[in-house]
Amino acid sequence: MDTLEAAAVLAAGVAAGGINTLVGSGSLITFPTMVALGFPSVAANVSNNIGLVSGSATGAYGYRAELRGQRGRLLRLSSASLAGALIGAVLLFALPGKAFDFIVPVLIVIALALVVAQPRLQRWVLARRERSVPHGGPWLWIGVLLAGVYGGYFGAAQGIVLIGLLGIALDDDLQRVNAAKNVLSAIVNGTAAVVFVVAWALGAVQVVWTAVLLIAVGSTLGGVLGAKVGRRVPAPVLRGVIVVVGLVALWKFLS
Repeated sequence: MDTLEAAAVLAAGVAAGGINTLVGSGSLITFPTMVALGFPSVAANVSNNIGLVSGSATGAYGYRAELRGQRGRLLRLSSASLAGALIGAVLLFALPGKAFDFIVPVLIVIALALVVAQPRLQRWVLARRERSVPHGGPWLWIGVLLAGVYGGYFGAAQGIVLIGLLGIALDDDLQRVNAAKNVLSAIVNGTAAVVFVVAWALGAVQVVWTAVLLIAVGSTLGGVLGAKVGRRVPAPVLRGVIVVVGLVALWKFLS
């Protein structure tokens, strides 16, 4: 990896860390960047996931004020995120390698649709807020489990899925919902990363450790910036960047 490539990965990490803290789908920045630089898709996905763990943790910590009073809720839902992440990460290795190259473009299309539909989704969340039940009930747990499977396998737009699920099911402020989303996303990323590191140690997968380090540094910085000043960035600008990068990723996969 030359200097320009390293700078591109670092910058993508900063952007992804900030976007993940705010809305989710930062992987639609870092993953396509690595693919565009010529890394194999599975290696890019695994390296990206490991690298984003520190940024996810930083983003969650940055929202610690909004996490007050949510301990019981998060303890309940974290088990779903943990189990889902394990299933998704194992599926990445259990399914044939060609399956990833087939499934990921579909997941990117779904992720981009969720990014574009997010404003309408948030309005729907607010309209249904009065129908919530304490801690979201069993259906929220199942939804978080499925989001964890998605996040353990690929992960882009996992945060948007979680915001939608939590916002619909919980009677709470959207900033507190976003804080809970950051914690659950961090659990999914961290759990999947442990599986990937073990798989690398066993020789089952390639990890680009230089890219992991660059993304980790960048996403940590981006997580701090996202928690502190990112709320001032217009949401349409963030969505526009994500959509453009996602379309580039689709073009790369399908060309």
